[in-house]
Amino acid sequence: YAFKIELSDETDEIICELTVDIRFRGAGVQNLRLDLINASQELNNKGMVVSRVSSKGRALSYSHENDVLNIKLPSPSSLNQRSKFIIVYKGIPASGLKIGKNKYGDRTFFSDNWPNKARHWLATVDHPYDKAMCEFIVTAPNHYQVVSNGLKVEETNLPDGKRLTHWKQSVPIAPWLFVLGAADFAVQYVDTFDGKSIETWVYRQDRDAGFYDFAEPTKKALEFYSNYVGPFSYEKLANIQSNSVGGGMEAASAILYGANSVTGKRSIRWRNVVIHEIAHQWFGNAVTEYDWDDVWLSEGFATYFTLLFIEHEYGRDQFLAGLKSSQERVNTFYEKNPNYRIVHDNLKNMKNVTSSQTYQKGSWILHMLRGIVGTENFRKGIQIYYQKYQDANATTNDFKRIMEEVSGKDLTVFFQQWLYKSGTLVLSGNWKYDIKEHQVLITLNQVQTDGSLFEMPIELRINFKGEQQKKVVVQVKEKSNIFKIKVDSEPVKIILDPNLWVLMNADFKKSEK
Repeated sequence: YAFKIELSDETDEIICELTVDIRFRGAGVQNLRLDLINASQELNNKGMVVSRVSSKGRALSYSHENDVLNIKLPSPSSLNQRSKFIIVYKGIPASGLKIGKNKYGDRTFFSDNWPNKARHWLATVDHPYDKAMCEFIVTAPNHYQVVSNGLKVEETNLPDGKRLTHWKQSVPIAPWLFVLGAADFAVQYVDTFDGKSIETWVYRQDRDAGFYDFAEPTKKALEFYSNYVGPFSYEKLANIQSNSVGGGMEAASAILYGANSVTGKRSIRWRNVVIHEIAHQWFGNAVTEYDWDDVWLSEGFATYFTLLFIEHEYGRDQFLAGLKSSQERVNTFYEKNPNYRIVHDNLKNMKNVTSSQTYQKGSWILHMLRGIVGTENFRKGIQIYYQKYQDANATTNDFKRIMEEVSGKDLTVFFQQWLYKSGTLVLSGNWKYDIKEHQVLITLNQVQTDGSLFEMPIELRINFKGEQQKKVVVQVKEKSNIFKIKVDSEPVKIILDPNLWVLMNADFKKSEK
């Protein structure tokens, strides 16, 4: 997709000439279908109006109804045919591109495409499975600087106080990751990573605070994820202050952050948002879920890999604190939504695409998976998964298959109970020492009342006098589980899940009987 877009200070109307370069992967295709929101009274006459569609200089017939642009091809496609189409349209975006004043009263333009709002201003196949390269050739008044995906290949001052800026992304991405920002920016070229530019784009008035805030920990996060997962896909990494998002939006190579992200204090909250959005460059952006039903492959992964970087850079205590905080949010959400499942079942309403469970519970599922397959196998599986699906699309089953291959384990039950079913694991148990048999009797009952039943390996640490320890792993499977463990002496204490590998609520103590 190459979008030639004109922006103006006189009107919110945008004018677009789009060139679509397509390969038809099947023979006999007769129509090209694109998503593009119609101008309508329901949207206060906002939306797009198409004026011309052509190919090789020849006008083509088309229809633009019900937010779908349908173009009739000159003749049915042949296998792997390459064709170019030019589509001219204009209108005021009802969504997807926010045009208005920022917190300093300056006019700005910022995209807000997630999850399916690109169609409000960009004619695309607006779905995560359609990955394409993109170009933005933007003509705007010359007091704006323009930022987008990829590399800037041209910046030219034009007559009448206008400037043309051309950005080109040569790596395929999903349409919701297309980005455009036009504002009075202060721009810093902070550093390079692997020969690629690390940049900061903030409002001119926030220059000093923004340059300070975004200088850390961007490069360290890029280095960590490249080492842990695989190579960074994109041609640059820009952190951009904007007014179209509240938190962060992980647009490929050009991340948008809310206007209040700049504080000059390098707050831990915003530091963690930066780490999360950079993690998305690998998960969500480079490896993209094939369908919104699998959105946890984006959000759960970015949330867990944020914690892995935090552990690497700031220590295990902060990692464990992050896990515990996530568990609290999982519990709170579950109390209000006991039937919620992570992998959606043919999601219809995009307002429901994410929840705290797709983030926090999703990250916990990865953590538990790591506990089951082992840290080395987990990392190996992540690297194979990334290598296989980089710049492409993947499903939950694709991920499951790779993790089964590297671990040699059947993970069907694990994936089913945590991702495809609702429910929570609640254990009530106790232990007592049998002096005659030299053994510990451990009882673990699943006491959740939602009808779910889990199969999970859970570690126990048995402490004896003199700092001696014994670690055992028990398999909780039934509603009531009893385990007998041989020991040489009476334990002082037994700790359930001492290393925090299982998402559960547990009441476990020594029996008084």
